[in-house]
Amino acid sequence: MHEKYKDNPPLYHKKATLLKLLGHPQRLCILRTLCSEGSATVTDMQTCLDEKQAVVSQHLAKLRKAKLIKAQREGTSMRYSIYDENTKKVLSGIINCIF
Repeated sequence: MHEKYKDNPPLYHKKATLLKLLGHPQRLCILRTLCSEGSATVTDMQTCLDEKQAVVSQHLAKLRKAKLIKAQREGTSMRYSIYDENTKKVLSGIINCIF
């Protein structure tokens, strides 16, 4: 039996916040790119999204805070990837269902 909302409202609020985060079109595009490509730099994502670096960086910061992605320094730039294999499986499942 699934946990009822009334038994744990904070859990449901946390999960709803995650779904809202995924509901933004540009963040969804970033996650789709990272799931399919494995990793990308801000410059790669700028080209893909046709957005300024500052906008892309704001989205990346939100995704990092939620521990959906991680960053690794590569010379003077950062390379982003999905946080871990379990997260990648979940995100890939969601993305494959909607695309």
